[in-house]
Amino acid sequence: MNEIVWPTIDSKHLIVDSKQMLIVEKEMFSDGMPQEALMEKAGIQISRWLLKKKPLLKNGITVFIGPGHNGGDGAVIARELFLKGFYVQVWCPFPIKKTLTNDHLHYLTSIGVTKLVEPPDANRKDLWIDAVFGNNQTRKVDDKLIKLFNQKFHKKSGKVISIDIPTGLCPDKGEPFLEDAVKADYTLAIGLYKIGLTQDSALPFIGELHHIDIGIPTSKLSKVEKRIFKVTYKDIKNIDLPSLPKNSNKYQRGRTLIISGSEKYPGAAYLALKGAISSGAGFISAVLPEIVAESIWQVAPEIVLKETMQSKQNGNASLFSALKNINLSAYDSLVVGPGIGIDNDDWQKSKDYLMAFGGLLILDADALNRISESKLGANFFLERKFKTWITPHSKEFQRLFPNITSDTKLGLAHFAAKEFNISILLKGANSIVADNKRVWQLFGTDSQTARAGLGDLLSGFIAGSSAIDLNFCRNITTDFFAKYVLLHSFAASKCKKGSNASAIGDELSKLIRNIKTRQIS
Repeated sequence: MNEIVWPTIDSKHLIVDSKQMLIVEKEMFSDGMPQEALMEKAGIQISRWLLKKKPLLKNGITVFIGPGHNGGDGAVIARELFLKGFYVQVWCPFPIKKTLTNDHLHYLTSIGVTKLVEPPDANRKDLWIDAVFGNNQTRKVDDKLIKLFNQKFHKKSGKVISIDIPTGLCPDKGEPFLEDAVKADYTLAIGLYKIGLTQDSALPFIGELHHIDIGIPTSKLSKVEKRIFKVTYKDIKNIDLPSLPKNSNKYQRGRTLIISGSEKYPGAAYLALKGAISSGAGFISAVLPEIVAESIWQVAPEIVLKETMQSKQNGNASLFSALKNINLSAYDSLVVGPGIGIDNDDWQKSKDYLMAFGGLLILDADALNRISESKLGANFFLERKFKTWITPHSKEFQRLFPNITSDTKLGLAHFAAKEFNISILLKGANSIVADNKRVWQLFGTDSQTARAGLGDLLSGFIAGSSAIDLNFCRNITTDFFAKYVLLHSFAASKCKKGSNASAIGDELSKLIRNIKTRQIS
């Protein structure tokens, strides 16, 4: 499968950098779309969004009009709200440079909109609209202007809305150009989401992020070279999980092997198994530390215990003694890592078994730490010729790929996936899933997924889910990986019994069952 199947290519899902957005706009202009018309559409669409939130407008509106076309968008917004009967005033912190923006400004004053000659008062309870620079900002901004906005934000004397990009925030990196940027209660992304808005570093500045549709043709979107997709909980409804034939036996409904835990971290094994069980996989086997193996039948009697792992004096698990006795070719997927501890000698002995495994290898936590400290390092992934998925957090990623550099975590994940021909989940507030061609950025997910044990649960869930789907289509693509991560996060957000990993595992089981029931009906 070469084409993306989930989500669809549209303006709500596609993420671009600032240059890509300018290219899309220029192509529209060259096809005959007047700049005036696009500015009108953006301003009117934002005005409609605002009119649906009238409590924001009740104390009046002050629009900060910038020197370029973002300022023109702000002028259209000011006009529309004024004509709807709201009190509107505007302030131009910089000299106007664009003729079109200047024309809109002259019209505003001609119809009675107040143009301030001094900065507005941050203590008033009016709504402030930041239409200063938007997507075109490339350098530092007057610190006094940012302090003025943030004075209002921190005092909570009325809301702040940024148009396209908060002033002072880099649209590509998602970081302030200097020490600070405008902190908005809402950011309204025009046309397409800019890459900086979806980065973890942007979260303190953007507030609630909303999309403003300006009617970019699908033909233009399909030409965007770097495929980066924003996915949210709203995309759960479009997830289809492969349905296996009704006469499939347990071995045909996914066979996965979980290698997890140690005397030092016994709980990791149980949670990884809980994740695999919640996926609905037909046959789940495990290699466990002796301390867990003795009691696993009491808490998870459906697990088939294949081998036990001996532990060193420091409590870390030894894989080699178990792997040499197992026929790994009997499994569709294999997860290694949660809670096994670090043992470099053991990894050197064990790596050849994992390298030769022909199914999907999922490496998490201590498996990644072992690789980063090994002689091969990340070249392990290049020597392994079969599909590999990894799930590092930022520090694990840095240890694995010390030479990979990028301005964003999104870039880091994509470059590493491309260089080492693997699929990567880079965990964070807005987790990223990437392969050598495409990137999925999870956005608006629940902070409850940032909790000890949930990564172990996720690893097992990915292993079980992928084993099922590999029986339906042997070459599952990375969009499946992104789906599993989104489902795991969604279950955490919906769990009413608590935010601990065990309760979320139960919620995940119900979620998967409900999705498959919906598909059948």
